Amino acid sequence: MNAARETEVVVIGAGQAGLAAAYHLRRTGFRPGRDFVVLDHSPRPGGAWQFRWPSLTFGKVHGMHALPGMELTDADPARPSAEVVGEYFDRYERTFGLRVRRPVAVRAVRAGVGGSLLVETSDGDWSTRALINATGTWGRPFWPRSPGQETFRGRQLHTAQYTGPEEFAGQRVVVVGGGASGTQHLLELAPYAAATTWVTRRPPVFREGPFDQEAGRAAVALVEERVREGLPPRSVVSVTGLPLDDAVRQGLADGVLERRPMFDRITPDGVEWRDGRKVAADVILWATGFRAVLRHLAPLRLREPGGGIRVDGTRAVADPRVHLVGYGPSASTVGANRAGRSAVRDIKRLLAEEPLAA
Repeated sequence: MNAARETEVVVIGAGQAGLAAAYHLRRTGFRPGRDFVVLDHSPRPGGAWQFRWPSLTFGKVHGMHALPGMELTDADPARPSAEVVGEYFDRYERTFGLRVRRPVAVRAVRAGVGGSLLVETSDGDWSTRALINATGTWGRPFWPRSPGQETFRGRQLHTAQYTGPEEFAGQRVVVVGGGASGTQHLLELAPYAAATTWVTRRPPVFREGPFDQEAGRAAVALVEERVREGLPPRSVVSVTGLPLDDAVRQGLADGVLERRPMFDRITPDGVEWRDGRKVAADVILWATGFRAVLRHLAPLRLREPGGGIRVDGTRAVADPRVHLVGYGPSASTVGANRAGRSAVRDIKRLLAEEPLAA
């Protein structure tokens, strides 16, 4: 068996958060490929953006913030966001020589020898003194359970499997979920589907006007409070509300975004409420979000009884060698950039201490 390769820092994930962290590592003197390595499970640059559906054009994206050190300029709003962001990330990696290794699947992170961490991957193992976890959420779509779900004779799919509205032509579609993806799906589907029904657990909150820095800080603080308590994080979007743009206003006026409360059961032919109301459906589209991809960290036993990982800033309270960026309050694109800088600052202090005992 080959010995583990040694490095000072391992970054897992090359999406917005991972690239921001890698940039700040390089900027503070860490050498890519030697002092730190970036491991990415995806086949090409672009993070989770490369898997977005083609009809999600760059002009429909809410709040895509540039990576540190390189602005995203002259992007065609009519092009698919997967292409625009994928090309931008690729250019970013090459410009700063980040030497991302892909595709590499991280299978587990566990205690190594002499106080190090052992990162076990599909491309061999790494021994490291610090870890930046930036694995995001796309790889773990959340599918709620509902009585009768297994009896449905139509098709069920998640946002992660959505490829565009054309395939739903002439079908009756129930969209479940009150986030940005749910509203985008409905607005796209309406001209193609025979009928659409929007179902959410809580009434959607639409936000009028600009989302200023004060409102952003308040939203992030609400998410941060949960992770400090060791609870699973909610997305920043869940506390900011949905932006009320012209397309959404039209959808509300046309009745496309007429929301119904969550159904009580799924039947072979659709969905049903306790009061006897029924909606026939050919498709149920679950726009119900994602959960943090953290299973590979299980051997470190970082989870709290509440189900989340307690963090202070980006540092895991249970293990100061581990930083989580793009998690909880840093899950937004601007938050990920700031979190990468914060994590690198803490890691630099950690590594400046006495070397770990052999």
